[in-house]
Amino acid sequence: MQNSVASSVPLAQAAPVRAMWGVFDRKERWSLSWRGRLIVASALLLVGALVLKGVYPFLAITHRVNANILVVEGWIHEYAIRAAVKEFQSNHYQRVFTTGGPVVGTGGYINDFYTSASVGADLLKKWGLPDERLQMVPSRVMDRDRTYGSAVALRNWFRDHNMVVRSVNVMTEDMHARRTRLLFEEALGKSITVGIIAVPNPDYDARRWWRYSDGVREVIGESIAYIYARFFFYPSVSSSNKQAAQTAPASR
Repeated sequence: MQNSVASSVPLAQAAPVRAMWGVFDRKERWSLSWRGRLIVASALLLVGALVLKGVYPFLAITHRVNANILVVEGWIHEYAIRAAVKEFQSNHYQRVFTTGGPVVGTGGYINDFYTSASVGADLLKKWGLPDERLQMVPSRVMDRDRTYGSAVALRNWFRDHNMVVRSVNVMTEDMHARRTRLLFEEALGKSITVGIIAVPNPDYDARRWWRYSDGVREVIGESIAYIYARFFFYPSVSSSNKQAAQTAPASR
């Protein structure tokens, strides 16, 4: 009987230790043991290693589709231009389109006629691309959302010339590839399948990009840009119409 009564009475809790007239209480808390700290540190190292190994192939995606149109972003470096010519020569592309907006002149001014599309087209011809297969599609977007603006200009060119396109392959530099595909898909719509070809940067070993300042800068910058494009970029209809109205006339 005494045991049952004792078991029904809750155990008295020890009064907390107070100091400074009750302003401070001393309480027990859980903390990691050395084993726990070791497990957490190992998990962080594992996650870090996976990020270092996985972020480059995630951004620098290559996924070709069956297409007879090759789109080359005109701002890419000459090593990527040479790769674009080889891509054209080794496949059955009928047309090559270059995209891009105005570039800054040597005096700091914006030249409406000297565009990334025209620069890329000149370099492609320099490295052997036939002029009759080449078409420039310049845009007027100079600062923000240049990739999307270039894709909108290409879409409008297709529509203005009554050109039915089912698929395209877009060629760009390695770190820019996933974001380029995302924005071209957004601009061209679901009726056009977008493939992507990433050209590796020859200046550093992509497998150990974190050892090179260029690699670190490009990975961090493109990671932030992709997150913005993926989760925070919502092109409005009005901006697309504005781009359509401002698109420069395409010419060879």
